Amino acid sequence: MKEKLNVFVLSDGVGETALRVAKAAFAQFPNMDTTYTKYPFVKNNPQLENILNLAKKKQAVILHTIVSTEICNVINEFCQDNHIVYYDILNPIIGTFSQMVHQKPLRKKGLLHELDKDYFDMISAMEFTVTNDDGQNPKGFLEADLVLLGISRTSKTPLSLYLANKNIKVANLPIGPSLAIPDELWAVDSHKIVGLTNDMNVLQKIRRQRMIAYGLDANTTYSEEDEIQKELDYSNKIYEKLGCPVINVADRSIEETAAIIMEQLNFNGYKKS
Repeated sequence: MKEKLNVFVLSDGVGETALRVAKAAFAQFPNMDTTYTKYPFVKNNPQLENILNLAKKKQAVILHTIVSTEICNVINEFCQDNHIVYYDILNPIIGTFSQMVHQKPLRKKGLLHELDKDYFDMISAMEFTVTNDDGQNPKGFLEADLVLLGISRTSKTPLSLYLANKNIKVANLPIGPSLAIPDELWAVDSHKIVGLTNDMNVLQKIRRQRMIAYGLDANTTYSEEDEIQKELDYSNKIYEKLGCPVINVADRSIEETAAIIMEQLNFNGYKKS
């Protein structure tokens, strides 16, 4: 039986940073049954007192990304006085950087999510990507930062949306022996195209599960090994003809595949270089 653990994630902003860090850390302990409770927009008021008392009652671990010195001190002192395990995620880093650059931090919450130019560029990239999903607008290939190609079940759409969240305008196109390839694709710089592929056993499993989800027989032409192999062979020929890089998404998370693409295409972190 797995050991249960409550993790309270506190933030004076949205709380996504703290939650991601918490999940990344506790993912290293798969035998724990971990429950995450996120408390965004925390202020030094009765709400904070209630959260801390509940953490004490449930013997929860507290992780926080509070930048306010006042609120930070309240949380940290309460945890120390009540023997609660806690981790202050941001302030040790902020303190180190402050010493390095000889500047005082702003101590302003929510700076990562300000409505600046990068934010509106991200919204624009998201809108572009949705409009150019699944090959519905071939003319968009020429305006895209990136064009993803792949047979069915190679993660084209979720990968496109993830990359759009990094300010990258993505168009994607399903390919296969029975699908026409728009003329516009051949006019795109091959360095802006990435071909996606997958392993036979993974594709077959995913496609069978998809058929079952639709209430259909799992063993259809869509999930037959011979048919999948034809599609894989066809896609490989197209990739070779285009001269584009190819990435196998089997057993890779969306984040991992996206990181490989951004590195190969020289997208520097969250911004296009």
